[in-house]
Amino acid sequence: MPCKDTTAEITVHLDKNDCLIDFTFSKISCNKGIGGGTGFLEYCRGKPAEELLRLEINKLLDFFCLESDEDQFLLHMELEALHAAIAQLLGISIDNKRYQIASISYDESGTTINQMMSPLKEMPKIVSCIKRDKNPSKQTSLDKV
Repeated sequence: MPCKDTTAEITVHLDKNDCLIDFTFSKISCNKGIGGGTGFLEYCRGKPAEELLRLEINKLLDFFCLESDEDQFLLHMELEALHAAIAQLLGISIDNKRYQIASISYDESGTTINQMMSPLKEMPKIVSCIKRDKNPSKQTSLDKV
């Protein structure tokens, strides 16, 4: 991410059975899309909301084998925002005040969640796949997502 402005919004579309149809994640300040190049959306599409909540960052980093710190960071942001939106929809308390639901709407096609995300106070540490493989007992801040 070229700048540290991480103020963002996510729009999540779920079908009538609460399975993911689509989500878009973008920076509010410039409307620049965040992520999208990892295949994360395609990986998540069609999965039930409860299953999406069980996704773990380290397993995703290993699955996608992302090399650049920026791609890993963007995947982390996408996952965290998706988790927060779905958790709040389902009434699950989240311990993160950075996320605020702007709106939730429901119609015959399903549910749409619009959520705002305040900037990070500090950037999370990214640990390469090689380092994670060598020392699986140590967790980083991303492991706790």
